[in-house]
Amino acid sequence: MGATVERDGAGGAHDSGAHGVGAPGGAVAGEERTELKRAIGPKLLLLFIVGDILGTGVYSLTGRVASEVGGAAWAPFIVAFAVALVTAFSYLELVTKYPKAAGAALYTHKAFGVHFLTFLVAFTVMCSGVTSASTAANAFAANLADGFGLDGENSTLVLGIALAFMLLVAAVNFRGVSESVKANVVLTTVELSGLLLVILVGIYAATGGKADFSRVTVFDTSGDKSVFLAITAATSLAFFAMVGFEDAVNMAEETHDPVRNFPTMMLTGLGITGVIYVLVAIFSVALVPVGELGEGDTPLTKVIAAGLPDFPADSVFPFIAMFAVANSALINMLMASRLIYGMSRQEVLPPVLGWVHRGRQTPWVAIVFTTVIAFGLISFVSTSDSDVVPALGGTTALLLLAVFTVVNIAVLVLRRDPINRKHFVTPTVLPAVGALACFFFTLPVTGRDPIQYTIAAWLLGIGVVLWALTWAANRAFFGKKTYLRDPEDLAPDDAPKN
Repeated sequence: MGATVERDGAGGAHDSGAHGVGAPGGAVAGEERTELKRAIGPKLLLLFIVGDILGTGVYSLTGRVASEVGGAAWAPFIVAFAVALVTAFSYLELVTKYPKAAGAALYTHKAFGVHFLTFLVAFTVMCSGVTSASTAANAFAANLADGFGLDGENSTLVLGIALAFMLLVAAVNFRGVSESVKANVVLTTVELSGLLLVILVGIYAATGGKADFSRVTVFDTSGDKSVFLAITAATSLAFFAMVGFEDAVNMAEETHDPVRNFPTMMLTGLGITGVIYVLVAIFSVALVPVGELGEGDTPLTKVIAAGLPDFPADSVFPFIAMFAVANSALINMLMASRLIYGMSRQEVLPPVLGWVHRGRQTPWVAIVFTTVIAFGLISFVSTSDSDVVPALGGTTALLLLAVFTVVNIAVLVLRRDPINRKHFVTPTVLPAVGALACFFFTLPVTGRDPIQYTIAAWLLGIGVVLWALTWAANRAFFGKKTYLRDPEDLAPDDAPKN
């Protein structure tokens, strides 16, 4: 597994203890000086990571995953967990080596030094936030319709609710939302309670003889797909449920002893969510026939109703799911709008996107821009032949898998950049395997819905056009180059100021 090492100026390494010698200012070794308060201990970091991973994916896509592979719905979640795990090792090396907030964009810039590539990575991360929030909006609409007994099959109604929800998210975003890790404890508890309820109901139903575990080992692929192709297609969806761990790197400057705490807590968090997802998948298939489970965007409500018929599942569980996916949408739209704001301030996107509201001190143009994109995504997919949640969730996974491919390669490239401080070092084989696996799951041979490539191409095309317009304006009117001056500034505070 990985090791914590301290590198000397010549690039050599020797084993080091977890803390080593005392650091300036009373900080332990592994903590760099930072303007931010280090207020996050191991337990809060673990809850933050678990809370970031849990959410829309497992609540809305479990049934769709089962539709691809039949009763063996647990298999794609295990594959997705494995791919996420090897990529997490790469993030651990980079976040303990460069404990700054910009994440993938910073690592890409340090590794390759190509400003346009850094911009593409940052814009791709932004796009993944919008597609993830759009997925959450549709899942929210489906659960709201379920909870209030509305016609969830009415696509116009669901579309209207989803768009109204995105407007609400934009309004909250505009008013100014300062993320709080302690508030995340409450959000994580609610999200986790819904999944634990599914597992407990599954156990209860199994002891009462209501669960049919014979279905769990049945591979029943759709159409003419082979088992391999069915698993890869289902993994492409299931991977959406595993993303979120990469966001934790933005908390590095506010975490106590990140060199020691990040590896333990990130791997523990991934392990907890992986076990939960596999158990949820197993009990879901054991309690609800695959054909029924795969219909609609509220599969876990059906599981609760089947395992505990006397429990008012239709009245209670949809609201738990709504809370979980609403949290995901708000966090992702906050991230997306702030990234747009940061790139505008770096003068790689039009300056209008960096305008800040004088009263609220929030980047209102960036908020409007990302909300309009979300509206377009939801409306476009709703009028297509594809299901909205799998199409947008799959696009989120596609975009992040492309970013993870670059990050895994960056780990190996940055081995040429030794630092005089201990940091986590992942075994060399893991980034190599991670890069190949992530790249493979971006390919059409995995059975991805072609609409995911269409959405991703349009989104990245918007970014390239905006970059080109900014480049032309900078050259024509100001006689200066267009480049990211400091990728670390792409993640400003939630309340940016002029």
